[in-house]
Parts: sequence; C-alpha cells; structure tokens
Amino acid sequence: MSDTPADTPCGAWPSPLSPEQAAAASNALDYAWAHRGRLYWIEDRPTERGRSALMTRHADGRVAEALAPDVGVRSRVHEYGGRPYAVVGDRLAYVATQDQRLRVHGGVGDTTVLTPEGCRYADGQGAPDGRTLVCVREDHRGDGAPRNAIVALDLDGGAHAGRVLYDRSDFVASPRVSPDGRRLAFIAWDHPAMPWDETRLIVGDWRDGSIAGERVVAGGPGESVLEPRWDGDGTLYFLSDRAGGWWNLHRWRDGRVESVTALEAEIGGPAWRLGGQHYALTGDGRALVCVSRGAVESLALIDVATGGLRPLALPFVGFDAIGVLDAATGYAIASAADAPPALITIDLRDGRHDVVRTAGPRVLAPAFLARAEAIEFPTAPAADGTPRTAHAWFYPPRHPGHRPPRGEAPPLIVLLHGGPTSVSRPVLKLGVQFWTTRGFAVVDVNYGGSAGFGRAYRERLRSQWGVVDVQDAVAAVDHLAAAGRIDGRRVAIRGASAGGFTVLSALAFTDRFTAGINYFGVADLETLAADTHKFESRYLDSLVAPLPQGRAVYRERSPAHHMHRCRAALLTLQGSDDRAVPPQQSRAVVQAARAAGCPVAYLEFEGEQHGFREAAHIVRALQAECVFLGWAFGFVPAGSLPPLAIDNATPA
Repeated sequence: MSDTPADTPCGAWPSPLSPEQAAAASNALDYAWAHRGRLYWIEDRPTERGRSALMTRHADGRVAEALAPDVGVRSRVHEYGGRPYAVVGDRLAYVATQDQRLRVHGGVGDTTVLTPEGCRYADGQGAPDGRTLVCVREDHRGDGAPRNAIVALDLDGGAHAGRVLYDRSDFVASPRVSPDGRRLAFIAWDHPAMPWDETRLIVGDWRDGSIAGERVVAGGPGESVLEPRWDGDGTLYFLSDRAGGWWNLHRWRDGRVESVTALEAEIGGPAWRLGGQHYALTGDGRALVCVSRGAVESLALIDVATGGLRPLALPFVGFDAIGVLDAATGYAIASAADAPPALITIDLRDGRHDVVRTAGPRVLAPAFLARAEAIEFPTAPAADGTPRTAHAWFYPPRHPGHRPPRGEAPPLIVLLHGGPTSVSRPVLKLGVQFWTTRGFAVVDVNYGGSAGFGRAYRERLRSQWGVVDVQDAVAAVDHLAAAGRIDGRRVAIRGASAGGFTVLSALAFTDRFTAGINYFGVADLETLAADTHKFESRYLDSLVAPLPQGRAVYRERSPAHHMHRCRAALLTLQGSDDRAVPPQQSRAVVQAARAAGCPVAYLEFEGEQHGFREAAHIVRALQAECVFLGWAFGFVPAGSLPPLAIDNATPA
C-alpha cells in the first residue's frame, strides 16, 4: 500500500468523522462546583435528546449521576441559562429542565418540589445556616416582561417562590453571602446596558432574612463588574475593566476599592450565562485565575497581597468553571487543542493535574487533526482613518490519505461566533475538524466586537453591527486568498444567531461569498428588537441605534430587506421553539432569497430552541450542509447522505 496521499477533489475526502460521530462526540461539561470537598458538574448529552445530567464525584473517587438517570437539570434564566443547581447543607437544590421549578433532593427517594410554575432560577448559593438558598429568580407569572430579583428560599419552609431581597434593577446576578452570614454582595444592571457594558456591585447587610443598607461599591457607567467573591477575612473580590479596559482582579475592603492585578489581558469574559467562574480564592492569600491573551487561556496563581503572578504549565488553551477544593487543590473544566474537554483537578503546589472526567473519547487520530494558526490581518480602517487589524484562527485541510489535486486550492469556510460579544478559542472543535478532514480550509474569525482583546476591541462593534463584522470576515478571506492558501472563488460563510446575522448581511451586502449557512440568524433587526426576550431586548441600542430614532438604520442594516441583492446560495437551519430568534425571522429571509432567485434550502427542527441539543437534529443539519456545499462548489461528498431540496437549483 502506498504512503503517498491520493489526489482527491477538496470537499470529497472521505472523513473519519461522520455526522453521527460528530453529534455523539459533542457532549459538553459545564458548571463545575465544589461543596465540602465534593465535585459536581453538568454533562450535556445530545444522544439523550439533549438531557443535561448532574454528576458528582464521591469521596471514594467514584463518578455517578447525583440524581435519577432520567432527570434533566437546566435553567432558562435569560434564555441562555446559568448554573442550575446549588448545594445547601447536605441537600441539592436543582432546576428541572421540563418545568424550570426548583426541586430539593435530600437522598434516595427524597425529592420535593419547592417552587411554583412560571418562575425560573439560577446562580444560587447556600447561606451559612445550611437551610437558605439565595439565587436569581426570573418571574414569568403575569403579563409583560419577566421580573428579575435576588430571592431567598427556605428549604424547610414549604413550597414558595422565594422571598425577594432585591428587585430594583432590570437584571441581577451573582448573589454571594459572606462567610459570616452578615452581608450579601450581588451584581445589578439596567436597560439598555449589557453586563459587559456597565454593571454595579452592590453590598447589603443581611438582617433577619432580608437585606438593608445597600450601597454601590464599584461599577457604573463605562465599567463592567463581574463575579464577586468573599474571602474568609471579609474582603470582597471581583473582576472589573475599570483600569485600561481589561477585566482584572480587584477587591473592596475598609470601604475602598483596590486593584490586585493590572494585566493587559482578560481575567473574565462576557456574562452571557449566570454563574461564571474565572477565578477562585484559595483561602491562604492566593487566587487561582484564568488569564486570556489573544483568546488563548492559561491558569495562574496570584498573590493577592502583591499581585505577583505564577503561571501554571498545563497542556490546555481554554478554561471554565474554575474553583478550589482546598488551598492545595484547584479544579477547572479544561479544553485542549487536540482532545475533548475534561474536568481536571490541579495540585497548586507543583501544577500537576489529574483528569476526573472527559466529555468523550478521542474520535480523531492525531494525523487527522488540523491545528489552529493565529492570524492577524489588515481590515477596514476606523472612521478617522486609523489603520486596524482583526484576528482569526486558520485551519488548513488535513487528511493523511488525501491531498488536493495539483493546481487546486482548498475551498474556504468562514466561521463566525455568536453573541456577537463572544470569542472563538483555539480549542478542539469537532465542528471545524468535520470540514478540514473533508478537504476544506476553515477560518474562525474573532471580528471586531469579540471579547478577549480588551474593551476597545469589544466596542468596535458599537453602532456598527452588520458593518465591522462583515468587513472583518471579507478581510480574512482576502488575506488568505492573497497568500494563496485558499480558493477565493469558492468561499462559504457560516454562523449561528448573531453569527447568522453576519452571514445574511455578507450575502445581502457583498459579493464575496459563494454560499451561506445560516443557523437561526437574525434577519430583521426591528422585528428582533420587538420579539426577542428581555435580556437582549435593548442590546441593539448599542449595536445599531436606539429606537424609534434609529428605525432607518435598522431597515438599512436588516438583510431581510435587501436579499434581492443576493446572488449566493443560502442554507438556513432553525429551531421551532427558538425565543431568542423566532422562526418567523428565518422563514421571512428564506422567502425573500427565494423570490430573488437565489438557490435556497430550509430545515426547521421541531422542539429545538436557540442552539440544537438533540443528536438526530445535529446529524441532519450536518448532512444537509455537506450536500449543500457539494452542490454549491461542484463536488460529490463522500458517503451516503439523504437528499436536500434546494429551490432555484441549477447544476453548479
């Protein structure tokens, strides 16, 4: 057998990663937490119809489900959710996926329903008394927008919705009771700000089951404060971007705010979900922190007295859910460039780590793995003419048994993260490897507006959504084409949610792309502002313009009104129960593209919300993408795939 790779048209390479394998291997680990030295975490399982299982590691090292094997644990606060469980004394309080009601589990067969229908809960913490849960409540009972509050629930007090401690802001997050039980800290913010724009850190005195004397100790206009944590001595630590526009560690003590670190790097990230943990206090004068530089993350120990930083040499590039079991042992959900995510423990004395649980087995041999290459490229200048660059991760096609025929450059898939205030990291993504093993190049763009590069980069998208992101996507393609690394005539653009909006905008307002793959993308900005959920209902004030005065800009930027310009092929995939981007958005843009004569395919998946969770739906979507790109780029995908109806299709 020859070791020479076969010359095979790009896109037609027989990948070892089938749609079924990609879906089965897309398990996720989330929301790790420790209580009295015991670890808990959530496992998302597409092959179990998207069930989120609550797991634990027992004292003897045994890993098992903490609840019955058919129980799903997931919160829908803000629609994106948050940590859906807490340990209070010896009992588990958790949010059941099916009805969002809190239940209390005290042992085998001992589970009671605590809260009524119509309320959602997240981001809770047990108070020192061992019977009180303090958490965020989102109350959907009654008419109008849901009402957000910090509430206290007595686990021994019978069924109730919770006693309101604070409800005088549009949004609240991160309620944290001090170790002595005398004070409560939490985050609050109001429309039209998002939590990465400006928040307030509030501290109140805990008195007889209520709080009093609330005062703002940090935050306000132009400052994003996140993740308050109490130390044992009564000092309150938190993250803030007040100095230099980078989220750094600060503390409040003796009535003053002090900076602990001043890194030109991020400790923290945008609070799309509640319960983020980007640092933890060890209790002995140190903090275990996640440091992000250029979207590559590492762990370090910080001496909180001096700000001195000691990096930990770990073979990972992404971290979430950071905490400590004790002063000598940390934990985190760690993501590598070449392996599935894993829940690990870390010896804080020597930096060694042990794997507690992996999200799944390795499904690709190293010879098939495309590695992320950081690229920085020129993009459109600022309004005042100042030159600017943007960032992306580039993945060349890779397969030990196949290579492009002589003279053929690979087609390119441009990936766009959602948010748009989010970030792409160079962690192993089977969604990328699915394409690179088939002969595609992939560029994962951290366009202006992405997190991880400081506030100034994050705010490039202010009033410019649909402009800067599109410019950066086009600039990434032009940069790679000029370098001869891709075929600039065969380029697809792919994104979900906010990334889907950029896909649709790129097709409507440029002629750079041959095809677009749109997962539940925003098509009409004004409709989005009217129909979306409370958390994002004023997001467009900063991304586009306030309404009603900005109505003309909304129409000018909305792809649904301009698809008559589109000449590319469009595949749209949508969930029927999506509240963030309702199905009518996708249906309308597909109809407009179809009327313009564009080749169009549309699949709507029953019961899916904002992000597909069921394996069968993930499989069908990937199959459809393969057929669609084969038609658009003129190759026959390997393997047996179900047909896809493409309206206005002519031979490619």
